[in-house]
Amino acid sequence: MEHLLDVADLEPPEPLERILDALDHLDAGDWLRARLRREPFPLYGFLQRLGYAWRTVRAGEAGFDVLIWPAAGPPPPAPSC
Repeated sequence: MEHLLDVADLEPPEPLERILDALDHLDAGDWLRARLRREPFPLYGFLQRLGYAWRTVRAGEAGFDVLIWPAAGPPPPAPSC
């Protein structure tokens, strides 16, 4: 099941902190869609070290959506942005 976390209006480092906190609360088989105004390059290293996979997609003028799931699990369905 998808969980949406819109952090597009927050200033760094709060988006990164909120995303990492939300990952701690995902149930098995769930994934997180984080909505950001710019691509979160610093986040990717954290995700890799913590054992998560991700897919980043452009969400029009709004910014980016990053789909995040445990690397050991199946990826979420293709995004419908």
